[in-house]
Amino acid sequence: MNIQIINGPNLNLLGKRETSIYGSESFEDFFETLKKRFPSLSLHYCQSNVEGEIVNKLHEVGFSFDGIVLNAGAYTHTSVAIHDAIGGIKTPVVEVHISNVYAREEFRHKSLITSKCAGMLTGFGMEGYALALTYLMGRK
Repeated sequence: MNIQIINGPNLNLLGKRETSIYGSESFEDFFETLKKRFPSLSLHYCQSNVEGEIVNKLHEVGFSFDGIVLNAGAYTHTSVAIHDAIGGIKTPVVEVHISNVYAREEFRHKSLITSKCAGMLTGFGMEGYALALTYLMGRK
């Protein structure tokens, strides 16, 4: 199975930024852990702070990959373009948030992308990515 993980804005700072919320591990280090935990999967990773690049990646893999794990970061709450891109592709998308968005500022309580996703995981830390992968494996 080919699975694409896409992280949005500011997630390149994981391990450095607000460690009390996001933890002290970089995503690159966690990605290596995921590859070891899920050796039967072909995992691909990209991160972008640019909305259009995220849309382009969804279009690129959205008809050929078996699953997408998306943490759209702040674009979760603002991007109609990402919502529409998810709605336009065939590959299932699982929305992931490291922190519990419902325990944070009210503006984070509304996701514009959830309605186009297979499901959403929030508040499980980095483990949410592993849970999303487990779900996608079960769909095959």
